[in-house]
Amino acid sequence: MRSLLIAITIVSSLLEGSGRAVTQAATPPAAAPSTVDAIRAKLLRLPYYGVFDFLAFRYDKGTVTLSGYAYHAPLKADAGRAVRQVAGVDEVVNNIEILPVSMNDDNLRWAAYYAIYTDPFLSRYAPGGGMVWGHRHRVPMTPFGSATRFPGLEPVGIYPIAIIVKSGQITLMGIVDNEMDKTVAGMKAHGIPGAFGVQNELTVETHGSPAT
Repeated sequence: MRSLLIAITIVSSLLEGSGRAVTQAATPPAAAPSTVDAIRAKLLRLPYYGVFDFLAFRYDKGTVTLSGYAYHAPLKADAGRAVRQVAGVDEVVNNIEILPVSMNDDNLRWAAYYAIYTDPFLSRYAPGGGMVWGHRHRVPMTPFGSATRFPGLEPVGIYPIAIIVKSGQITLMGIVDNEMDKTVAGMKAHGIPGAFGVQNELTVETHGSPAT
C-alpha cells in the first residue's frame, strides 16, 4: 500500500509539472518594442536636433545606417551613440554630414526660419502647431522627401520643414500637407537675399501617405 501511495504521488507531481509547462508554453512572451520604433524615438529625443538639421536612417539585420545633415557638430556623435543603445543594434554606419561653420550660412538660416515659420500661411508648422511629423509620419522614405539624396532611408524630425544651408545654398526638406504649402515655402526661401540657390525638396502628403 505504501508503495502504491508513493507511486500515485510521483505521477501526480509529474502531471502537475507537465500542466504548468503546457500553460507556460501556451502563453506567448510580451512582444518587444519594435527596433525601428526605438531607433526613431532615440533620434527624436536628441538634444541638439533642430530645424537646421535633417536626419534619416535605415535598419537592416542589426545594422543602422544614419544619413543627413548636422548643424551642431555634436549631433552626429550623439546620434550614433543613441542608436547603439537600442536592443537589436549591432553596428552603426554614421554617414551624417556636419555642415561647415559659416556666419553667412547662419544669417541665411535664420532669415529662412523667420520667413517660413512666421508666415501666416505656414505658421501652423511652427513648434507647438501639432505638426510633429517624426511621430505622425512613419512610412519609409520611398519616395519620401529627399529620396534621391537618401534612397531607402526613413526621415525623422520634429520640424516639418527642415532648413539646410550649406555654402550659401538653401535646401528645404521634410513634409507639408499640400502643394500650395510647398510652393509658398519655396517662394519664401527664394526671396531671401544673399542665397546662392534654393532646392525645394519638401514632400507633399496626400490621402494619408507621402507623395513627391
